[in-house]
Amino acid sequence: MLAFWVLLSSVAFAPGNLLFDLSTLRQNVQTGTVIQSQKRRLCGAFHFYRVIPNSKPHHLPPLIEAARGLGENVASLHFASPVAFTYNPLEYAWAPHAEYLYRFGQSHKRVVFLGMNPGPFGMVQTGIPFGEVAAVREWLGISAPVNQPAHQHPKRPILGFDCPRSEVSGRRLWSLFAARFKSADAFFKDHFVANYCPLAFVEESGANRTPDKLPTSERDPLFAACDLHLRRMLEILQPEWIIGVGAFAATRAAEVAGELKIQSGQILHPSPASPLANRDWSGTVTRQLVTLGVWR
Repeated sequence: MLAFWVLLSSVAFAPGNLLFDLSTLRQNVQTGTVIQSQKRRLCGAFHFYRVIPNSKPHHLPPLIEAARGLGENVASLHFASPVAFTYNPLEYAWAPHAEYLYRFGQSHKRVVFLGMNPGPFGMVQTGIPFGEVAAVREWLGISAPVNQPAHQHPKRPILGFDCPRSEVSGRRLWSLFAARFKSADAFFKDHFVANYCPLAFVEESGANRTPDKLPTSERDPLFAACDLHLRRMLEILQPEWIIGVGAFAATRAAEVAGELKIQSGQILHPSPASPLANRDWSGTVTRQLVTLGVWR
């Protein structure tokens, strides 16, 4: 597999006689596929990245190739008012997303958890499903460059891993997994977490608009692209179960999984907007998974 290692720092550096300043290096990361970040830091300022040029997509791990195809497909869609801004983290936060897929998505799974779409302080910032910053950095061990999308709502800026706000849904979900499994590697041995739709929609007021609220003319092509990717993801991971986090994700999961003879189920969404989720969400969801037969 053709690849090269680059050192990301505020100091211009590269192996041999090649020199990259920071902006050039970020362009390489943006236009290539970052598949691994070493956890080592030198003097607290450096990150190593392994980059595979986009010129050889057939050499990419299949889940990364599928995600890149999804990102390209939804990028061509257009959404009218009341949607004023559309965020596609598969574009500007591709580096951490690709690393997530490379590290945790290259083996078959028993269980896939499926969310609806990126939250404003989770995947919108980090590129990771339910990607609350602290959970991604500390438990998943991922911290990678996040670029700036061309158009942002002033109330919803992209701060990447510098985002000071916590995504409550993501914190609850990853905390449940961290409490039950000794490490991220132990969890991902048999489990995976994904979102159905990679886009986040923001209205002029700054309010979030969920995919199910889109008009049919916009929803149908979006769901067609998302269904296609979900089916491909399930073919790659070959799970026994797909669990929708909330009713919307459970409905989409059941429709696609049924064609593949994969069992599906639903757990309570961890959103603080749900009164039930604010009363022992982790205990409720654990009992739901045990009742389904997903956990013991």
